[in-house]
Amino acid sequence: MKTVNDIDFKGKKALIRVDFNVPLDDDFKVTDDTRIRAAKPTILKILEDGGSCVLMSHLGRPKNREAEFSLQHIVKALSNILGVQVKFVADCIGPVVEKAVADLKNGEILLLENLRYYEEETKGDRAFAEKLSKFGGVYVNDAFGTAHRAHASTAIIAEFFPKNKCFGLLLASEIENVKKVLEKNEKPVTAIIGGAKVSSKITIIENILDKIDHLIIGGGMAFTFIKAQGGKIGDSLVEDDKQNLALEILEIAKNKGVAVHLPVDAIIADSFAETANTQISPVNNIPDGWMGLDVGPRTNEIFADVLAESKTILWNGPVGVFEMEKFAEGTKILGKNIAKATENGAFSLVGGGDSVAAVQKFKLADKVSYVSTGGGAMLEMLEGKTLPGIKALLE
Repeated sequence: MKTVNDIDFKGKKALIRVDFNVPLDDDFKVTDDTRIRAAKPTILKILEDGGSCVLMSHLGRPKNREAEFSLQHIVKALSNILGVQVKFVADCIGPVVEKAVADLKNGEILLLENLRYYEEETKGDRAFAEKLSKFGGVYVNDAFGTAHRAHASTAIIAEFFPKNKCFGLLLASEIENVKKVLEKNEKPVTAIIGGAKVSSKITIIENILDKIDHLIIGGGMAFTFIKAQGGKIGDSLVEDDKQNLALEILEIAKNKGVAVHLPVDAIIADSFAETANTQISPVNNIPDGWMGLDVGPRTNEIFADVLAESKTILWNGPVGVFEMEKFAEGTKILGKNIAKATENGAFSLVGGGDSVAAVQKFKLADKVSYVSTGGGAMLEMLEGKTLPGIKALLE
């Protein structure tokens, strides 16, 4: 895997695909700069070598070049984080961009306008990719968040740089950290799979069963397993058409010697609201009219015991509706127990939008080993898929 560390960029223009798809508030200020900070080491390495950087990214899902999706909004935050005044050009192809790139001096950074202002980007259009390819001598992909998309700037463009393409430091470290869970792991390995639906996580579970010792299942998806085993789950979230699948997963896990840990109690509520009445109930005996919205105290203890003995931990998905304070305790305790295991020498990887949001909300991001910047991309890697953006760099 060739990275920017294997190239001397002195006098070279690096065309870098970054993932600056960051959240903005109503005043178009960046509210979470994690992805910008994550790209900083790659950009600074190139500048320190004596090269220049042309950055390309998307922002949101524009339909018609709406101004709210302009990358101009992030220039100030980007310049502050990098410590270099970033230049901006209000297009990503065409003569204006050609001139801005030609004028770019060593040590300077140019940010192109939103790639998705052109539908050719998401269509993986080859002619569009070729136009972009003219803006640098070396192509660097550092956008893990879009590595699972076969877009023009992530997968197609690489063919125009047969000898001059490489991984950015962020993309390389994302791959390395997923490998630590799937291939280079220290046992026992525990995967925590949470979230609302079994259907969205089924391929991951199937792919990781050979590599783990413990599987903790939480969140709404747990109730499909509980009901499949004959439990009464009241009005809790359930995928009735996935009950047989849930039983199959439990059987496969058993045959592979994987211990599956489901919740045994739940914080139940009489409505899906912060103002709901709540009580603790056995997870397999929830009264009608009530729904499980968080794991209960006994479940927290069981999960804590498993994590205390784990040496490798993957966390994907919360175990309750942590966005509501009333139902956040289980996810918070889980996060703290992962942090404690990490402090005691375990390797912990957190990925997937909701888990990342949870570790940030509970201020645990610096207490786990690695927080992935790419939700969908990490999930597809865990599913065992080859990501187009990564494949293009290796070919």
